[in-house]
Amino acid sequence: MHHTVEEVKLKNGARGLFINVPGATVMSMQFQFRAGNRYAENKDIEQVAHIMEHLAFGANARFKSEHAFESDFTKNGAYHNAYTSDLSMVYESDCADFEWDRILDLQKLSICEPRFNQKELDAEKGNVKSELTNYLNDHHRILWPRVQQLLGEDVLTYRQALATIANVTLSDIKEHHKRTHTTDNMRFVIAGKLRGRKSEILRQLETFELPRGERFEVPYDELSSGTPTVIRRKDATNLTFGFTMSLPRKLENDELDAMQTLNHILTGTTHSRIFGKARSKGLAYSVGAYTGSGFYDSAWDMSGQVNHETAPQLFDIIARELKAVLDGKITDEEIEAAKSFTLGRYQMGAQTVSQIAGFYTGRYFADDFIYDYGKVPDSIRKVTREKIIATAQSFIDANTWVLAAVSNGDRDEVVELSDRLTNLFNHG
Repeated sequence: MHHTVEEVKLKNGARGLFINVPGATVMSMQFQFRAGNRYAENKDIEQVAHIMEHLAFGANARFKSEHAFESDFTKNGAYHNAYTSDLSMVYESDCADFEWDRILDLQKLSICEPRFNQKELDAEKGNVKSELTNYLNDHHRILWPRVQQLLGEDVLTYRQALATIANVTLSDIKEHHKRTHTTDNMRFVIAGKLRGRKSEILRQLETFELPRGERFEVPYDELSSGTPTVIRRKDATNLTFGFTMSLPRKLENDELDAMQTLNHILTGTTHSRIFGKARSKGLAYSVGAYTGSGFYDSAWDMSGQVNHETAPQLFDIIARELKAVLDGKITDEEIEAAKSFTLGRYQMGAQTVSQIAGFYTGRYFADDFIYDYGKVPDSIRKVTREKIIATAQSFIDANTWVLAAVSNGDRDEVVELSDRLTNLFNHG
């Protein structure tokens, strides 16, 4: 879908993107604050942000309860949600074009004028406890916070986070909202049919009744390699693993494009180098790769599930194919096929207003960077073998990595699998 993007900076310190999608019948709105779990006053109440997010659509200055607010918000089919991560708290909504102004007003109400009360707090503490307990049954979920810890990130596992719920008080919730929900700490992305409406949207945004403040700094953790680790679960019938490599800098956009191309070559299809070969040999049903760039560092992850008896063969394939990449053994045909796939997915990723907004939010909310949507195809086409190899080599040279797994087996198994990867980092 055709669209144009404009960044706006408000007098109250907030910043955001207006994405005009001519003819759109839907309006999509997202508001982000650096107010996630890492910004809790102390680790003893780490879940204060998550619980506050659950209270986001509860009682406020106009509605006495969550039920009343929800009933009014959704009466014409509008959708809303909120989510919390280590760094962010995000409020999002989609609505029919004809009621965009009403929904924006209700979003403003829930963000700026919540009326936190003990009854709803007690209920949401129970719901958050239930949510995190559910995650303990999801092996992929419990794996990654432990991987983060092993590398040196100052985060809690879900089991540790559960223990903090009972400590959160109503005053903690109010303090967290007051400290983090300031206009200077707010970013937003509003997408839809904006022509002729910008001035009214700006007027509403300028009237957000929040104090001025600061855009919080992103916490810095010094990362280092971790020891191979097993998270023991008696009910784990196979091995759910995460192998992550860290690079102590942000990747440039062309490096991210190169790694996206490489990851597709390695695990993107059933004829890929790692996943495809594993599937053809009956070794593993699921293996994936992902590269992301954070504020201070970047990560290259490989993860999946594998049966105990076939895990050594899978890890031999991983080690062998990564070494082949470092040796420059990537064909032009593989690179062009990956580019073609990525270009197709790029075009398919702009079918709805929400998809268009989502293209921009992740990076803009992270560091105020604005992707140029129209230049994406050219960026994909410019990926070279040299850039792929050099970027992959930079992760190897950093030599900061860890392998962890959820398993009913012993740590020795994970240590032995980790040893199969070690030679990669001695590659000259």
